[in-house]
Order: sequence, then structure tokens, then C-alpha cells
Amino acid sequence: MGAIVNAVVILIVGVIGAKIKSAIPERMNKRLMEAIGLCIVVMGIAGAIEGQNTLLMILSMVIGTLIGEGLDLDGRIISAVNQIEARFIKTTPGEKGNLAQGFISATMIFCVGSMIIIGSLESGLTGDNSTLYIKSLLDGITGFLLASSLGVGVALSALPVLVIEGGLTLLATFLAPFLADAVVTEIISVGSVLLIGLGLNMAGLSQFKIMNFAPAIILPPILMLFF
Repeated sequence: MGAIVNAVVILIVGVIGAKIKSAIPERMNKRLMEAIGLCIVVMGIAGAIEGQNTLLMILSMVIGTLIGEGLDLDGRIISAVNQIEARFIKTTPGEKGNLAQGFISATMIFCVGSMIIIGSLESGLTGDNSTLYIKSLLDGITGFLLASSLGVGVALSALPVLVIEGGLTLLATFLAPFLADAVVTEIISVGSVLLIGLGLNMAGLSQFKIMNFAPAIILPPILMLFF
């Protein structure tokens, strides 16, 4: 239930935020996106320094980037979202591409952090959804602000949130032994590095292909078997 609530909240605030986007001057939209980007950079730094194993972080990023770049995940996702945009959503030339940017940005923000892992495991193991409900509230606020700047692509991130949280919840009994506190910390640390890159992109300071780095997030539990 917690995963469903979280996804529905993101979907609703994403649509509402996108509706008011047109009422906000373009200059203010740009400044808002830069402000959110800088905040995400700070969040990423705070999470990254929590990691206890720098070598593990580096190896995860290197191997994950090789996988992501080899598969060109960023290009594939952007292409798929752009096809959805061209087929179902009417946009002006100046807005084209915002759907993919909103989707990728929101997905990374909502799917990186301790609450998605801990909350999903709690939900699956004990039936307690309180952590995911709190996450839903926080995601709702963030999603609204993000959608008011990046548009309806933020609402589409409800799908990966539902899949990841739902999957972790359903597989909680199996995954719990492999997701000890130390492992979760390293996953969050690697994910936070990606948030730094995402924040820099949103602030207009870089053009990282964030999704090509994304496989790094799943590598710490595997690599820790060899440390």
C-alpha cells in the first residue's frame, strides 16, 4: 500500500505542478530549476560523505558507468520518453525535451535515499507503511516544485517509483539479509554521487548523462562480497 500511495501522490502533484508551469514566467522557471539543482547538489554531498568505503564507491561508479555507457541507457530512455511526448503530448518547440528531463530528474531524486529502501523493507517485513507515507509527503512537495519547473515528465516518475518500491516490498524477506545497514549506506553514498551530477545539470553547470551512471547504484551489495 505504501508504494501505491507514494506513486499516486507523485502522479497527482506532477500533473498539478505541470498545469501551473505555464503561469510562471520563463525567467522565474529557470531560476527555480537552478535553485532546486543547487539544493540537490547539497543533498548529494551530504549523502556521499556518509559512505565508509571510498574504493567501493569508485569501483561502483567505474563499473556502473561502463555498463550504462555500453548499453547507452540515457539515450534509450530519452528516446523512449521523447516518443511518448511526440505521440501523446502537445508541446511548443521551446518545451520539447522537457518530458525526458523531468522524468529522469524526478526518478533519480525519488529513487535515491534511505527512505525508499528502509520504508519498502519495513512495509514488506512488518506491514508498517509509515516511512513510505512520510516519503510520500516529502516527494509530494518536491514533485510539485519540480513539475512547476520541468513539467509533466515528473508525473511519469511515478511508474519507476512504484516498480522499485513495490519490488523491494514484495521481495523484502529475500532481500533483507543482503541489505544490512552498511550495505544501505554504501548504496546511498553511490546514489548521492549521481544526485550531485543531476543537481549540476539542473543548475545548468554540466550536461552529464546521468542514466548512464545509474547501474552503479546496484553494485555495492555485489562488490561488498569481495571486500
